[in-house]
Amino acid sequence: MRRFRVPAVTAVLAFQFLGAPAADAAPPPGVCHDPAPAHPQVRALPWAQQTLDPRRAWPRSRGAGVLVAVVDSGVDADHPQLRAPGKVLAGRDFHQPGGLPGAFDCVSHGTGVAGIIGADPVPGIGFHGTAPDSRILPVRISDRDVGDQGEALRIDPQVVANGIRYATDQGAKVLNLSLSGHEDFPAIRQAVAYAVSRDVLVVAAAGNAQRDTTELPSYPAAYDGVLGVGAVDINGARMPGSQIGGYVDLVAPGAKVLTTTRVDGHAYVDGSSFAAPFVAGTAALVRAAWPTLGAADVARRLIATADPARGGRNSDAYGAGLVNPYRAVTDGIDTDRPAALPAHVPAPPDQARLDEAAKEQSTSATSRLLTVIALGALVLAGLVAVVLPLGRRRNWRPGRVPRLPEQPAAVEPPDQIFL
Repeated sequence: MRRFRVPAVTAVLAFQFLGAPAADAAPPPGVCHDPAPAHPQVRALPWAQQTLDPRRAWPRSRGAGVLVAVVDSGVDADHPQLRAPGKVLAGRDFHQPGGLPGAFDCVSHGTGVAGIIGADPVPGIGFHGTAPDSRILPVRISDRDVGDQGEALRIDPQVVANGIRYATDQGAKVLNLSLSGHEDFPAIRQAVAYAVSRDVLVVAAAGNAQRDTTELPSYPAAYDGVLGVGAVDINGARMPGSQIGGYVDLVAPGAKVLTTTRVDGHAYVDGSSFAAPFVAGTAALVRAAWPTLGAADVARRLIATADPARGGRNSDAYGAGLVNPYRAVTDGIDTDRPAALPAHVPAPPDQARLDEAAKEQSTSATSRLLTVIALGALVLAGLVAVVLPLGRRRNWRPGRVPRLPEQPAAVEPPDQIFL
């Protein structure tokens, strides 16, 4: 397995919503500062779901029994595709004091991540999650990522660490961290190591700060045991901004992908924040289908079954390639070893048949020779029949030969005269 890592938490939750707003949501009173507006429903089948097509894996696994922690801005448990009983647990809010649950969202970021992981399919809506039977544990560690003046807001590293440890202790088998930064905070590093040591598969976004080809640090994606995820667009090309580095283990759709928003709508969003949950949802499918595999084995399986990407195998921009939910679940599903082929024993030659073939070949050759002799005799007889009567009539005298034309006398040039 490649070395995984985790980015610092300076500019986190980088994303952008691209839809027309609808009615305002109703967050818990006094908790949300300037809550994001709601969005209308989108019925079209999104390109990301068409490309990855996790439905092909659902006959084998839908993620049942796997708890996925979304350490983010909270999750709106009232969304129609997330409100099934038991799908979104109460969770916990570490951002706001007071012991609130994490099952609400002020900015839709965590709701979008949770939808990509586990949203239920509903009639008339093309969007659905990757592992719809998985359960979501919302761990709220942030509100907005941009201030009133457009400045990037920092998340308290200790709050993030507390959320990671809480999710681990609650029995999460997959932990999604759609956040990144350039600094290595010991609190987060130690919390991630705590989760990894307890067989939690940690999935983190690679970040969206890339401006050129220089490798940037990215935490928590760069920590050991973390599966770092970059973002690609509908053409399979790296999304501008998706960071490049050895911490990129896989890529997933992250440009203009559709997901759930707070209240009950959908929106098109950008960012590696939304590529990571496609991998986290696929990890839930694998952990449900292969319950005896440890987190490291699941990570290796996701990497080994990825589809080739533009950067080639194990590139810093694309990692091992594009995550493939179907292959991740089904490859090697038949664990029986293939039966050994019997030794090849050539059959003894059929001598009678060989003799018969030789006889047929000899007969054919004789027939061809006799045919040639017979044709030659007929041609010779024809010539005799024509020439013999003609010779007798002429008493075997030669026929007239036409006279040759007279040649003019050659004119010899005079001898050379010397003066």
